[in-house]
Amino acid sequence: MKEESAISNASGNGLDRFFALTENGTDVKTEVLAGLTTFVTMAYILFVNPNILEAAGMDKGAVFMATALASAAATLFMGVFANYPFALAPGMGLNAFFAYVMVGSMGLPWQTALGAVFLSGIIAVIVTLTGLRELLIKAIPVSLKHAVGAGIGLFIAFIGLVNSGMVVASEATLVDLGDFTQPSTLLATIGLIIMAVFVAKGVKGGILISILITSIIGIPMEVTQLPANIISTPPSIAPGFLKLDLAGALKFSMFPVIFSLFFADLFDTIGTFVGVASRTGMIDEQGNLKRGNKALFADSLGTVIGSLLGTSNTTTYVESAAGVSVGGRTGLTSVVVALMFVASVILSPIALAVPGAAVAPALIMVGVFMASSLNEINFSDFSEAFPAFITAVAMPLTYSISYGLALGFIAYSVLKLLTGKGKEVHWVMYILTILFILYFAFIR
Repeated sequence: MKEESAISNASGNGLDRFFALTENGTDVKTEVLAGLTTFVTMAYILFVNPNILEAAGMDKGAVFMATALASAAATLFMGVFANYPFALAPGMGLNAFFAYVMVGSMGLPWQTALGAVFLSGIIAVIVTLTGLRELLIKAIPVSLKHAVGAGIGLFIAFIGLVNSGMVVASEATLVDLGDFTQPSTLLATIGLIIMAVFVAKGVKGGILISILITSIIGIPMEVTQLPANIISTPPSIAPGFLKLDLAGALKFSMFPVIFSLFFADLFDTIGTFVGVASRTGMIDEQGNLKRGNKALFADSLGTVIGSLLGTSNTTTYVESAAGVSVGGRTGLTSVVVALMFVASVILSPIALAVPGAAVAPALIMVGVFMASSLNEINFSDFSEAFPAFITAVAMPLTYSISYGLALGFIAYSVLKLLTGKGKEVHWVMYILTILFILYFAFIR
C-alpha cells in the first residue's frame, strides 16, 4: 500500500511540475473533472460533423474517425505545448461552409475543399509565427470582426432550418415554411424545443443530451435506424486520409475561399481565446494572452492536422469555458479531453446512427450563439453599421461566407473613403478591398 501511495504521489508531483498545477491554483482531481466537463459539452461534434460532411460526399465513418482523432491530436498538443485548458475540434460553421457552399454551391470536389482547408491552416501557422497575426487583427475594424461572427451564425442557422425541413424552397417567394407533418421535420422541431429548453436552463452538455434524446424519439417515428451494435471496431479512416487535392486548391480562383476560411477561423479563435482566458488569469495587465502565441500556434496546427486526416477546419471551442468554470486552469484539462476523444472511437455505431433531423437543431442553436455578436456593433455610427450589416446579411442571402466577407470589406473601405473618413481605414484593408474588387470584376 505504501509503495502504491508513493507511486501515486510521484505521478501527481510529476504532473504538478509539468503543468504547474500548484502555481495555477489547481490539482489533478480538479483538472480531470474539468476535462470531463468540457468533453461532455462538446462531444456533440462527433455526431454533427459526420452528418454535415457526408453531404459533401465524404464517407461518414471516415469523417467520424477524422473528427475524433483530429480533436484528440489538436487538443493534446494544446495541452502539452501551450499548457492551456482549451479543447479543439472541427468548427461548427466552417464545416457547413465546407459541405454546403464549397462542395454544394461551388461544385468543388471535397478533395479540393480539403486542400483549401490545409492551405488556410498553413497561412494561419505562418501568420502566427511571423507576427502578422497582430497586423491583421489591428487592420480589420472591430465592427467587421463582430459582423463576420454574426453572419456565420445566421448562415449556420439558415442551413439548419433548411436541413430540418422547417424552411423550403419556393418559386414565388424564394423560401417558405416547410411541412411539419413530415416525420423528419417534426422530429427536428421536437429536438429544437428540447435543445432550447436545456440551453436556457444552463444544462451542461445540453446540446449533446438533446441530440441523444431526439435520436431516441426518432426510433418509433422510423427516422432513427438502430445500429446492430453499440460498441464495435472503429471504422476505417482511409477514405478521407491524405486525400486532399492541393493542386486544385492552389488555383487563383480559390483565393477568396481560402481567405474566408482563414479569417473566419482567426476571428472565431481570437474571440474564444479572449473570452475563455479572461476567466483563467491568462490575460496580463496589457490585455495580452500569456503564452498566447503558443496557444494560437496549436490552434493553427489543428487545422493542418484535421485536413490531413480528412475533416474541415479544426478550431478552439468556446465550450472550453465549461471546464474552466469548474476549475480547469492548465493543459492537463486538455489532455483529459484528448483521451476522451480517443476513447470515443469505439462508439462509432451510436454516432453514425444519429439522423440528420437530430443534428439540424444544433446548427440552429450554434447560429443563435454566434449571432449574439451583433450586440457589439455600434449601430449609431452608420459608416460602421452599414458595412457590418452588409457582411452579416450577405452571408446567408448569398449562401457564401466569402461573398459576405468580400462585400463587407468593400463597403467599409469605400464608404469611409467617400465620407471623408478614409484615414480611419488601415492600409491593409485597402489592399484587401482592391483584391476583392478584382475578384468580382474578372474571376467570379
